[in-house]
Amino acid sequence: MKVRPFLDSRRVTWAHLVGVVLLVCLAVSAHAAYRAIAAQAARAAPATARPAGYEAEDHFPGAALIYAADPVADTATALAAPGKGTTGTIALPDLPLPPEAATTPATDGTIHPAAPFDMRRATALDRGRALDCLTTAIYYEAATEPDAGQQAVAQVILNRVRHPAFPATVCGVVYQGSEHAGCQFSFACDGAMLRGQPSRSYWLRAMRVAAAALGGYVCAPVGLATHYHTFAVTPAWNRSMVMTAAIGAHFFHRWQGWWGTPAAFRQIYAGGEPVPGPHPRTDPLPLPGVAAAITLATASVPLPLAPTPVPRTPAAVIQPAYAQSGTPVAPVPKEAQPGDSQILDKWKDSGKPLQ
Repeated sequence: MKVRPFLDSRRVTWAHLVGVVLLVCLAVSAHAAYRAIAAQAARAAPATARPAGYEAEDHFPGAALIYAADPVADTATALAAPGKGTTGTIALPDLPLPPEAATTPATDGTIHPAAPFDMRRATALDRGRALDCLTTAIYYEAATEPDAGQQAVAQVILNRVRHPAFPATVCGVVYQGSEHAGCQFSFACDGAMLRGQPSRSYWLRAMRVAAAALGGYVCAPVGLATHYHTFAVTPAWNRSMVMTAAIGAHFFHRWQGWWGTPAAFRQIYAGGEPVPGPHPRTDPLPLPGVAAAITLATASVPLPLAPTPVPRTPAAVIQPAYAQSGTPVAPVPKEAQPGDSQILDKWKDSGKPLQ
């Protein structure tokens, strides 16, 4: 098809064709200019340190939860009970840092296995109480988890025992803050321990894991994690920590910087384990769940009956011969008392044993 007949038939002039060509050229020039400006801005941007470890990956499980927007924790939030399957947060100790702390990178993704737990200073009573507290925590936090999940939860608790931000006993760590709503493990202050008896099979399984951890078994993949949370929740503190592992239904985290390095875990097990169990509540009113659990626990317990008073006999009914039966008897004078025994001589030794 020839161009001139086509232009004549479509009533398109040469001026129209030239205009279209100019528009295409302008579009190509604008795109080239935009690319040049973008390249210049990229060269001018300051070079940033490349993240390492888990910080270098934005596609691992839970990454979207870690970077999800949530309100900044205030005093009321910090004192609130953690969600089920979530550890509470706590302030770092106000202690002077060693010189090497200044050179510790804040976002080091290296995972250092914890040292075996040492209970050489523990008495038999300490060992029994520590086993009870650690078993309780494993049961209520990870009863249905695989062995690796239960071992990871136990490792977090023992890591806390050796970190100066936490108590230096197992029971102290497990029931820390249970006297109010700001406990560290939700089961210690939400009434979960009052809701029926634990399952025997699950309890024995948790006890075996606890005994192995107290005996020196180390869950290496967890590293020096001191916090964890389940897939279903997103606590505010996880955005400021380093994720170490995802085991079972939990994500595990440690502190950034020097407080998350092996040198910070220098606290020695103190011994003197407190009595296992939550602390007496100091809240003016217990949590609704606790109140409901206490009501259920005490509803089936019968109240003690008051003693029935003994009826008194009217004085007019008592016969005269027994009217004075309740009065004290006057002592008999010595001179009116009987003399020597009236027992015959042959019966005086009847009560003595035979020779």
